[in-house]
Amino acid sequence: MSRAVLVSRSTAPTITEVDVPDPGEGEALVDVTYSSVNYKDGLALAGDPGVARIDPLVPGVDVVGTVAGVGPGVHDVAIGDRVTLNGAGAGEHRHGGWTTRAVVPAASLVVLPDAVSDDFAAAIGTAGFTAALSVLALARFVSPADGPVVVTGASGGVGSVAIPLLAARGYAVTASTGRLSNRASLQALGATDVVDRATLSEPGRPMQKAVWAGAVDSVGGATLANLLASTRWGGAVTACGLAQDVQLPTTVLPFILRGVSLLGINSVDAPAALRRAAWDLLAADLDPRLLSRVTRTVGLEDAIALGPDVIAGAVHGRTIVDVTR
Repeated sequence: MSRAVLVSRSTAPTITEVDVPDPGEGEALVDVTYSSVNYKDGLALAGDPGVARIDPLVPGVDVVGTVAGVGPGVHDVAIGDRVTLNGAGAGEHRHGGWTTRAVVPAASLVVLPDAVSDDFAAAIGTAGFTAALSVLALARFVSPADGPVVVTGASGGVGSVAIPLLAARGYAVTASTGRLSNRASLQALGATDVVDRATLSEPGRPMQKAVWAGAVDSVGGATLANLLASTRWGGAVTACGLAQDVQLPTTVLPFILRGVSLLGINSVDAPAALRRAAWDLLAADLDPRLLSRVTRTVGLEDAIALGPDVIAGAVHGRTIVDVTR
């Protein structure tokens, strides 16, 4: 048995005891220490069928803990390994990390570097993992010498990690946020400039003044279209979210006139080698002290209460879940 948050389409989310099966072929049993609160978790708490693919469901797209058992055919992790899992269907079509024990696909686990503590790994979470994937992708096209890069949704989970990762590599980073009151904390993360998201969020011309060498976008919609329209020749924009809109109201002009590249980021299905590369980057370039300034810890009950705020974009930085509380 495991103590867990259980979401059902017929009842409100609750904390209860759930059965935990033995790990099957290719699976591992993890004694969970921490998870985190992500946008998808907020949607799952609200019963969104696009996220909550099974009913009932344990939310939590992040799992951090220690391997307690392995099923047949598992060779990459062993009992006693400290591990993390980000995405891979957790908290969507299989039970996630808001629980004290979880059975997860072993192939998607990453053994944590010694320098990364469990709570730090949870603070990074899927948002930080996605940020690392975005930085790795952007760096293939854009160097710090090419000019400034912009991070949208800068006060959110992806932005809070993308900014220091880019700054550590020498990029001049502009943070775009709807909460200008967070200016000081964004600058502390490494942003050299902070702009109001309204400057990017309104519909604009298909081609605009070339400002950015590149961008990390977690917003989508008109914001993403404006980024493409204002990116310099040969630049690139990564896209990993749809907080503003799933639609992309743009034209082919940025691609054929300036050679701009649009790079899709999918953290859910990232292969094992790419997962390890992202975590190697996070271990090397992300200062835990920076992230701790924008991280808070809650228990399972408080995590449930945060659901509406997460969906409304009212949660700043990272929130980790101590599943023992």
